[in-house]
Amino acid sequence: MAADRHPDLEALGLRWLHALLGTRDGNCQPDPSLYSADLIKRWSEPQRKYHTLDHLTAVLDHIDVLEEYAADANVVRLAAWFHDAVYLPERSTNEERSARLAERALPEAGVPDDKTREVARLVRLTVSHDPADDDPDGQVLCDADLAVLASPPDAYAAYAAAVRGEYGFVPDDAFREGRAAVLRQLLALPRLFRTPYGRRKWEGRARENLRAELDALTAGRAG
Repeated sequence: MAADRHPDLEALGLRWLHALLGTRDGNCQPDPSLYSADLIKRWSEPQRKYHTLDHLTAVLDHIDVLEEYAADANVVRLAAWFHDAVYLPERSTNEERSARLAERALPEAGVPDDKTREVARLVRLTVSHDPADDDPDGQVLCDADLAVLASPPDAYAAYAAAVRGEYGFVPDDAFREGRAAVLRQLLALPRLFRTPYGRRKWEGRARENLRAELDALTAGRAG
């Protein structure tokens, strides 16, 4: 997440290859690096301040932590690669467009139809981050995506600043109002995290961070 972190692109490409080979059939397929190169290029676009390769790497790292709770961890990893592959801050259709990208690309890369559909479903789930109780893969992806909320205070502040940077085109008052509404919605949820690990390790810290950010936004508006 930090601006001075430089993801190891070779290692990231190997993580893509591992997830892809763990899901696709055994037939001869196109070079899988073509797909990872395209995705890495997308995640490196200049409009991104938070939804960057650092975020992708962090989500993959968190999936590794939560792997035991997944029904198919490699499908979840592929969903992580695609979940913000299309990202324009001013649009509300990013998740849908990202899911459609997965639906086009994964069959070409040799992923069976049923797993392609599951990846697309998981990508669409990141709109609400509200997986069902009987959806372990959805729980793992959503927890991994939201784990940033449980960062230490300095890292959380960097995350919040990066989010603000992505919405630099929005005036301060409008941003504070919209961001505060998002934070209140999150705090109103009975549970931010659905996996046992997430609830045990991340829930309390995440709520502290959300409340602190909301207090700061409210103070800024009052000032």
